[in-house]
Parts: sequence; C-alpha cells; structure tokens
Amino acid sequence: MANPPRRLDRSGLVLLCIFLRTLRTFGTGQIRYSVPEETDKGFLVGNISKDLGLESRELAERRVRIVSRGKTQLFALNPRGGSLVTAGRIDREELCETVSSCFLNMEILEEDTLKIYGVEVEITDINDNAPSFREEEVEIKVSEHASPGSRFPLPNARDPDVGVNSLQSYQLSPSSYFSLQVRGGTDGAKNPELVLDGGLDREKEAAHLLLLTASDGGDPIRKGTVPIRVVVLDVNDHIPKFTQSVYRVTVPENLSSGTRVLVVNATDLDEGINGEVMYSFRNVESKASEIFWLNSQTGEVLVGKSLDFEKFKFYEMEIQGQDGGGLLSTTKLLITVMDVNDNAPEIAITSSVNSVLENSPSGTVVALLNVQDQDSGENGQVSSFIPNHLPFKLEKTYGNYYKLITSQELDREQVESYNITLTATDQGSPPLSTEIHLFLKVEDANDNPPVFTCSSYSTYIPENNPRGSSIFSVSALDRDSRENAQVSYSLTDATIQGAPLSSYVSINSDTGVLYALQSFDYEQFQTLQLGVTARDNGDPPLSSNISLMLFLLDQNDNTPEILYPALPTDGSTGVELAPRSAEPDYLVTKVVAVDRDSGQNAWLSYRLLKASEPGLFSVGLHTGEVRTVRAVLDKDALKQSLVVTVQDHGQPPLSATVTFTVVVADSIPEVLADLISLESPANPDESGLTLYLVVAITAVSCVFLIFVVVLMVVRLRRWHSSHLLQAASGLAATPPSHFVGVDGVRAFLQTYSQEVSLTANSGKSHLIFPQPNYADTLISQESCGKSEPLLIAEDSTTILDKCDPTNIQVRYISLLLNSLFLLFWHNFVLLLHHSQGFGTGCGWEKK
Repeated sequence: MANPPRRLDRSGLVLLCIFLRTLRTFGTGQIRYSVPEETDKGFLVGNISKDLGLESRELAERRVRIVSRGKTQLFALNPRGGSLVTAGRIDREELCETVSSCFLNMEILEEDTLKIYGVEVEITDINDNAPSFREEEVEIKVSEHASPGSRFPLPNARDPDVGVNSLQSYQLSPSSYFSLQVRGGTDGAKNPELVLDGGLDREKEAAHLLLLTASDGGDPIRKGTVPIRVVVLDVNDHIPKFTQSVYRVTVPENLSSGTRVLVVNATDLDEGINGEVMYSFRNVESKASEIFWLNSQTGEVLVGKSLDFEKFKFYEMEIQGQDGGGLLSTTKLLITVMDVNDNAPEIAITSSVNSVLENSPSGTVVALLNVQDQDSGENGQVSSFIPNHLPFKLEKTYGNYYKLITSQELDREQVESYNITLTATDQGSPPLSTEIHLFLKVEDANDNPPVFTCSSYSTYIPENNPRGSSIFSVSALDRDSRENAQVSYSLTDATIQGAPLSSYVSINSDTGVLYALQSFDYEQFQTLQLGVTARDNGDPPLSSNISLMLFLLDQNDNTPEILYPALPTDGSTGVELAPRSAEPDYLVTKVVAVDRDSGQNAWLSYRLLKASEPGLFSVGLHTGEVRTVRAVLDKDALKQSLVVTVQDHGQPPLSATVTFTVVVADSIPEVLADLISLESPANPDESGLTLYLVVAITAVSCVFLIFVVVLMVVRLRRWHSSHLLQAASGLAATPPSHFVGVDGVRAFLQTYSQEVSLTANSGKSHLIFPQPNYADTLISQESCGKSEPLLIAEDSTTILDKCDPTNIQVRYISLLLNSLFLLFWHNFVLLLHHSQGFGTGCGWEKK
C-alpha cells in the first residue's frame, strides 16, 4: 500500500507559493496565478482587485463574481480584501491525472458593466503521493533451467506526482541469484526487470523472496514496496510469443458497452499446460481498467463502459500472456479514441434582463450568453444566431461569450414582447444544435398622444333640450399602456355671447360624454363650436385637440306674433276704416305677423276664421292682406267684425288670432252719426241702459250748448263785430272735404286743435284731443308784434291778426267751441265703449 501523504512545512509552502505565483498573463485579457495543491481553505491566490484595476470596495459595488461551470467551487472572491482565495482543498492529481502541467480556467464577471475577464490558475505539484504498486504481491515462476541473464519483467510503480516528485528509481533487495535492471521505454517510463545472475537449483531452493522498492525525488523522499516471490519451476523452455509487439487501434467514442475493440494473440510451442496461454492486463491505469475488459482465454479486448473523448483521448495498456508453465511475455495495446459529434452545444445565460424600455437606444444589452461545445475540432466549432426578423443581434465579446443587444429602437405599440430563440449549431456531421428561449417584455414609454376616432365631430341637437341631458360623446384612444393610456377629457376655454363655455356644456373627464347645462334656444344661437382636449396621464403628459360643432335644430316652440293690427290694452277690438265706395279687391288693411322660429316653423299662412258678413272680405293666404271681395252694398252693416288666424307650418302647428272691426263709412262725421244710429244689442237689459245713457248725455249737451250760444250772442252784440259771428259760425262743422285717403285708409286733416294721424300698414294711428288751456285766452302784449295764421277752412284766404282785440274775442269763442266739441266727443266715445264694446279705434290713442 501507498504511504499516507505528509504535509510540508507551512512556512516553506508559503514561500514556495510566493515564488511560483505569476500575476501577469501571456494572452490578451487573461490573468494567470499559481497555487500549490493541498492548501487550506482561504489560501491567498492573488489580488484580483489590483489586477482588474479596481478598488477593494468596488468588487461588491460592481457585483464582481466568479462564473462557475462545474458543481464544485474551487476558488472564491474575498470582497473585503479584493483577493482570490481557495474555496477548499485542491488535489492536482484529481484534477489533472495524467497531465504534467495543470491549469484551471475560470471567468470573472463584472455584472455592472457586463465585462468578462479570463483567469488561469496553475496548480503546482507537491510531493504528497508515494510511489505505489497495484499488486500486493508479485509471483514470478522461473524454470530451473533458465540461463543466466534471463530477464523477467517486474510491475511498474505509479506515482501521480509530476516532475521531481514523481517516480525516480527502483531498488531490489540483495540476492545472490537475482539483480535489478531498469530499462527506459519509448514514452520515458522506467520499466524494472529482474535479471537472473546464476543458475537455479529447485532442489536447493524452490522459492526466492525479494523486495522491490520504488522511490521518488521529493523532499523528503517517498517510497513504495512490493514483495516478489520467485518460484523455481520445472523445465519449460518456450515462452508465449505475441503476434505483434505493439497493438494499435482507433475506436470512435460512441461504441456501446460490450463492443469488441480487438483480439490479441500469443502462441506457445510447448505442449500441454505449458502451451496454454492466459491473458491479463499488467501495469494498467485505473481509468483504463474501468473502461476496458480483457477475456483471459480468448484475448478479446471489450468496451466495458462508454468512452468519452472529452475525458480521455488515449489509452495505453500492457497485456501479458502466460503459459501453464509460468512463462510469460508482454505486448502493448495503444487505443486512440476518435471524437464523435455526440455533444450538442451548450448555451448558458450568464446575465439577462426581463424587460427593456421601448425607447432604449440601439445597442442596449439584453443578455450575456456563454456558448460551448465539449467536442473537438469541427465538432466543437459553434456558430450562434437568432432569427433575422427580430430587432436584436448577437455580438461576440470574450472567448465564447456573446452579448444579445438591440439592433434598433423597440416599439411596444407594435410588439409588446419578444420570445427570442437563440440557436447554437456545431460544424459536426451531422450537426447538432441547441435552442433556448429568452422572453423579453417591452416596457411602455409615453410616446403616443391620445388620438380621436374622428378628425372632427359634428352633431345635431334639438333646441329646448332638458338640462343635464347627454348630447354627444367623444372618444380618444391612446396606444400606450397603464397610466400612459389613461385619457381624461376637458373643454378648452371659450366664451359664447360673453358667457363662458362651461356655463353651457360640461364634459365627463373619464368617459368623454358631453352634457348640456342649459336648455338651448335656437333663436339665441344656431351653432356652438367646442374644443375638446384629450390628455393622458403619462410623464410628461401628451394631449390632442379636436373641434366639435353643435348644430341646433329648430323646434316649433314660438307662436306667431301679430304686429299689426295691435290690440288695445283695455281688451277691446281694433277698428279699421273702409269707404263705402270701395271696389272689389280694395285693400282694407294688412295683418302683419312674425314667427321667431326658422324654416317651415316660421312659414305663416293667414286665414279668415270668422266674419260678420261672409263673402265681403278675404285674407291673403301668404300676404295677410284684408281685401274686399265685392262692392259694399247699402244693406251691409256699418260695423264688420273679422277674426283672422295666423298659423305656422311647424309640427304641431301653432297659431294666433286677431279680432278687429272694419267700419264702413266715407267720413268721420258719418262714422260718428252711423255709430250713434247703430242697432241696439240683442240683450234687452243692455239696450235699456244704453237708451237712458244716450238721453241723459243728449240733454246735458243741449243745455250746455244753449248756454254757450247765449253767451256768444251777448258777447257779439257787445263787440258789435258781426263779421266775427260769421267766422265763428263757420267753425260749427267740419266739411267733408277735410278727409283724404292714405293707402285706402281715411284720416282727418289737422283742423283747429284736433289731429288724426294714420300710417299705412302700421299698427298705430293717432287721434289727438288736446285739453283746453284757458291760459291761452290772455294774449301777452309782447306777442302782438308777431302774426300767426289761423286755418279756418280749406278754401279760406282770410288771415286774422292776433293782436286785434276783436280777433282775441274770436279766438276765445273758438276755444269755447273747441271745448264744447271735445266734451261732446268724449261723452260719446265713453257711451260707445260701454254699450257697443268699441274702443277708441285701432291705434287711436287719447292724449
């Protein structure tokens, strides 16, 4: 058995590590360290922060870590000191069994900047293993007739150490019959052989016990021994002989278990048991003995376990053939494992993000990938790619590392997320590939303003809408998401007829529904232009504006308004005049009406609803003109009552009526005489009352008239001015010639102090009765220097001088007559008002 390893002096080991450590690299971007094996956990390998150009505190800030590939972590980072230390016990022989130089490669990742640094650590050997033999005891059978100088191969010792610490020499215990000779092999191995120095005599000594010692060159020297027992045999003068001194074979690594690799063959010329050859492995590495199996009888070499080119590419074994007499010979078996493309590429995501902002610039790093293939040659050459239609690309960085970056700015409104397929394919035949999927979500940025569904809006609403009713709804869409897509609506500031827009219309900020705050009136305004703003809740917010035109629809909500004839305020009907000599189609008057509505709601038509004398008058359907249909007959009544209706064309139609009286007469005195002689009303009570009133007024008027006449006679006689009496008598009546026609309507000319004014097609005519002013009877002497004509009759040419005392008396008498006529007319009109229902006439006002 191998002696247990002994620890080196700790201080010497540290000095050795410092001496052997190399901090600089030979390749670009790679750091090299050296550390001896079998060191304790936490042993300082190197100052990684210094070699990376970082401060110790920056290791944690930049999240510097070791990218691990295997399951076992051999090294660790000390973030406080910024050093690379061992994470556990390191056994060079376990890591690099047959390699003279043992290097471990790892990567240091700086996650903050996604930089990769290569680190190579050389594991230096220490003499921790003694040479050892696989056999616990070796038995060699030697014929007693063996000639001196015969050589017998001895087992090789194995020392996993390298260099001076590996196997250096063999020693044989002293013997008078045997000696030791070490022969060098083609591969540099030392092969011990037992040399027979003298003849053997089985009868004297049947067995010889020897001790073979193997030593290394370490300090201290380590040794391993194996006992050798030499058995002296009877005569067997032929040894087995192999057909080849060296067997070479190349096998693919994908051979299944139990597959035959080759067959070795050795022949022995002896007969019987001395000619039967048995095959066995000798000096076989432990790994090879686990992989291959040898049939001891047939010499077939079979695959015991699956081959793996990535672990072992070459196997060297020694096979011995021994006959029944104990004679043996050896041959070498060299097995080369050929690589087969049996490993698909491996993709490891070293670092990645789950989402990226849509307005991130081109070249934004999404993920850091490591792509490897354990095969060799073309089988290990890997090409990586992603689909061409994606806005991403792969960029090679250090070694087998790739960066997945954006090739253009992303747009979340077009693509919200990406399922990126990364494919790695080797160059083997057939090629193998590996796919991984990386899901990347595109985060929203507020880069889209709200957009209305229409470029402009217009709607029609009827007037007289109820307050608070919804009149329209606008809608804007925002292609962003979450709060960037939440749209609120508002009205722009504006005024309508001096009032703010907000007093007419309001809008729901969440739904965009517009509500009427007032009942609209088409007659006030016909259109209403609004500005609506849609604003999202992004940061900064984006907005858009739209114009909304509201058109009011007219409703038939206004009754026609009759402007002429205007009804008196005391509730009586108006009076219009028509001459008895009026011919057919004579224009008596015109009903003038307006409608505040529009369109067909304002189209008016006039109809004669009722007439006291059917067939005498007609009303123009569209003009409202009241004309005679036929000539006025003597039998026709003086007073004709007409009811005219004015109706619009709305749905439903609205109408208004006017009632007025047409008096048929040629002059005003005739009108007055005819009005007195009008028939009494049908009501007997009202007829009796009217009779009494007429009698009483007539009596009072006669008495007053007699008094005035007497007074006038006395005055005239006293003044002796007979010509003044003649002038005064000319004032007693108004000649019929004082009436003139104005558009078919009769009116008084101005006579004395009485005025009658009529306006064609108007709603007002005036009859003015001025009150007597007795102060005018005294004429100032200062005014005597001025002359003022007094109109007595239309054909009179006499002009009286006001300064003449006689003329003053005449003026005084004229005023008294005027007052008398005024009193009589006032009482007569009052009588008519109470008895017949007449007013003072259409447009006649009393001043």
